[in-house]
Amino acid sequence: MALSTRLRRPAVAEEISLPVCTSCKKIIAPHEKSVSFPCPNCGKYIIRRCYKCRTSGVPYKCPICGYEGP
Repeated sequence: MALSTRLRRPAVAEEISLPVCTSCKKIIAPHEKSVSFPCPNCGKYIIRRCYKCRTSGVPYKCPICGYEGP
């Protein structure tokens, strides 16, 4: 079979990175009810929390300033 008639996969232009929960370190699905907000103390890091950690009150910690929240 000639190369011109063989089906090829399209080239990937860029890689997509999904957000990760700051508390449990799991990937947050696009359809999940999650929240993102800047660190209340330093504002330099975006804290992302999945639905399960938000509703359960699992604590999170800012990796830049060490602030811990509910």
